[in-house]
Amino acid sequence: MYAFTYERPATIQEASQQVANGAQALAGGQTMLAAMKQRLMQPEKLVDLSQIKDLQGIKKDGNTLVIGAMCTHQAVENHADVKTHIPALAALAGGIGDRQVRAMGTIGGSVANNDPAACYPSALLALDAIIHTNQRTIKAADFFQGMYATALKPGELITAIAFPIPKRAAYAKFKQPASRFALVGVFVADTSNGARVAITGASNGVFRHAGLEAALTQSFTPGAVQNITIDAADLNSDLHASAAYRANLIKVQTQRAVQQAIG
Repeated sequence: MYAFTYERPATIQEASQQVANGAQALAGGQTMLAAMKQRLMQPEKLVDLSQIKDLQGIKKDGNTLVIGAMCTHQAVENHADVKTHIPALAALAGGIGDRQVRAMGTIGGSVANNDPAACYPSALLALDAIIHTNQRTIKAADFFQGMYATALKPGELITAIAFPIPKRAAYAKFKQPASRFALVGVFVADTSNGARVAITGASNGVFRHAGLEAALTQSFTPGAVQNITIDAADLNSDLHASAAYRANLIKVQTQRAVQQAIG
């Protein structure tokens, strides 16, 4: 590691000012610290957000669950309101990494990082979540902009994420065994406006699939997607899986997720 300045502010305003002046925000550090050790990132000043109380907490607000940006994966997994109202989100959080990662990693840090194989982006997109920042609110559909790219502006911090509560939902993840990231992960949600399907791990960023959504809106059953064709043209192909294999996995994981949701 190399020398850098470390700050631990107590308020969002203080943290925002420091980040606006060029400091790097530190959430759970599960990606950033590893990148720093490899010299892929070399920030001169870190602003640790862990002591800001306004970034913590989970609450039900009407038909929405609001989760503070600094809530850990473990907190999301175990919170009674999440398990009661969006159990698919609790299950998703419980499948991230290992126990140590879940104890330190945060939902806000994961969403801001937008790893193309991360789990949370699929939940945000499928549930039509709203990202609250210290400056504005952003719909999930507008937030994710490709590999590690988001709509966040310099100095902008995620403060909370609001998830509309669906009728039913589920997440099916085919893990890459070494990293435990999603080789393909599919989050399905049955909502008042029809079915929504968001896919992570298969491409350069999270995306929805119109064909799967149309089929599941007509019949929310595993068999409804049997004849849907998944185009492999824009999917990833690497040493772990070919694009064609990922295309098949998308359909299989969609069927598994739907079965979980209705079961």
